[in-house]
Amino acid sequence: MKKIFYLLLLTSQFFTAQTGFEKGNALYQKGKYEEAITAYETVLGSKKESAELYFNIANCYYKLNKVAPAIYNYEKAKVLNPRDGDIDNNLTFAHKMTIDEIKVVPKVGFAKLLRDFTGAFHYDTWAWITVALSGCFLLFFIGYYFSQYTLSKRIFFIGMFLLVFLILSSALAAIFEKSHDEHERPAIVFAEITQVKSEPKASSSDVFLLHEGAKVYLHETIENWVKIELTDGSEGWIQSTAVKSVK
Repeated sequence: MKKIFYLLLLTSQFFTAQTGFEKGNALYQKGKYEEAITAYETVLGSKKESAELYFNIANCYYKLNKVAPAIYNYEKAKVLNPRDGDIDNNLTFAHKMTIDEIKVVPKVGFAKLLRDFTGAFHYDTWAWITVALSGCFLLFFIGYYFSQYTLSKRIFFIGMFLLVFLILSSALAAIFEKSHDEHERPAIVFAEITQVKSEPKASSSDVFLLHEGAKVYLHETIENWVKIELTDGSEGWIQSTAVKSVK
């Protein structure tokens, strides 16, 4: 009886999510953006999420000129689908609505090369590449073991060494990318304007101002203060209520 109950519950959640998403799309086409957001959020309320869902919510907020929620939802979509060109394109337009012009300090040297390499795929993709390469290694080992010709044995032997190198590289890339994903904590400023402090207390000196829609990275938290870092390397403390974490 319990199995039937859970099956019915899952089925109802699925149809609720589908109905909410389709209803949101229909309302968006009619220009009823606030109502569309409400419909989309019913899907989120049923514990369903996708890059497309956050992307559509972000589009609604963009149409309503609400910069912080628009950027926040585009960033949520980007977390789920980092290689989507449409998300990047719309995110660029949304950033044009922000007041702060924060430069991005590019990484150089070995750190840049390493990040470019590991960032080419999600850590799950790297894991599957490792599995696939391991399968190829097994096939090469079988070929080497059963081959009766010197040339083919040599080819299989060299192939195994090459595959070992590729397996280690992809496995380390998966580990590095997962570690980077877990430690990187992007957030969006939702406060219309907020003072960034030099220390985690209201009486400390002001470092700079931030406005809604600015993207920051969260570090340590002390009571109701959180240390942030900008893409240009600037750091400071702001109240935790002023920002909303993307993940």
